[in-house]
Amino acid sequence: QVQLVESGGGLVQAGGSLRLSCAASGRTFSSYTMAWFRQAPGKEREFVADIRWSGGIIYYADSVKGRFTISRDNAKSTIDLQMNSLKPEDTAVYYCSAGSRRSSYFSPNYWGQGTQVTVSS
Repeated sequence: QVQLVESGGGLVQAGGSLRLSCAASGRTFSSYTMAWFRQAPGKEREFVADIRWSGGIIYYADSVKGRFTISRDNAKSTIDLQMNSLKPEDTAVYYCSAGSRRSSYFSPNYWGQGTQVTVSS
């Protein structure tokens, strides 16, 4: 079992930055690929980024590439999402997830409760 708790959301102006964090509990944290997803009102949950247990393999959605950076610290059982150059369309609830990467997609096993990010224009 892995429990995930996100933090760091809030209100920011367009062009600003936020850093989200996800704290995980569970002895097998380091064996999971970790990911961030987001869900805007009225839309489906969408993939943002994931990072393999070693930190050496990372995938980003095209919409955030070059602006967001995912990182992990296995010793602390945390993952972060540094979000720069934020746009109003980045407004969503952001979720942390633990799972595995298949050939072309991330397969989630566990979800956090989410943290709200609002970007004003």
